[in-house]
Amino acid sequence: MTALQDIPALPVLDDAARALLFTEARTANTFAPVPVPDETLTAIWELAKWPPTAANTQPLRVTFVRSDEGKARLVPLMAEGNQEKTRTAPAVALLAADVEFHEFTDRTFPIRPELKDNFDAAGVEGREAMARFNATLQAGYLLLAARAHGLATGPMAGFDADAVTEEFFPGGRHRALLVVNLGLPGDNPWFDRLPRLPHDDVISWA
Repeated sequence: MTALQDIPALPVLDDAARALLFTEARTANTFAPVPVPDETLTAIWELAKWPPTAANTQPLRVTFVRSDEGKARLVPLMAEGNQEKTRTAPAVALLAADVEFHEFTDRTFPIRPELKDNFDAAGVEGREAMARFNATLQAGYLLLAARAHGLATGPMAGFDADAVTEEFFPGGRHRALLVVNLGLPGDNPWFDRLPRLPHDDVISWA
């Protein structure tokens, strides 16, 4: 039996890192006209890919929109109040769930080779809830990874998800979940901080 003193302690983030990722992090509503390099966007994913998903399925798919042509396709599909934010953001991440995620399970979960056939037999309807849930988990990881790389984030659900899916992911394999503006904050980027629920309203003990 392992003695308590022999169990190694895990690293702990300092206060500055916690503030960067959580307590001081804000949703940006304006962005500075400073490009976000390919290397930074790639590094964000290289960090965000590590946290867990069920059976290591990793169904999140990311499309970065930066070109004028891409913005022209995306902006009209955003809610009116989000259109200018997206038009002026240096980079925009379209986050989608891949309902054919099981195509990769022989590589991502090789110890259970039967999973691919099981998910295939479940059909799209049987896989979609799992794809959406786990891709949504990954979306949260990606926001933290972007903050860890010094970017402000502007996640938005205010868009026509069906239209974005049709425009950017024809064929129906990828289902749009979230649009995230990325970049350095611009003029007056933050709304006033809204209150968070206290622990007495959230936590219970059993």
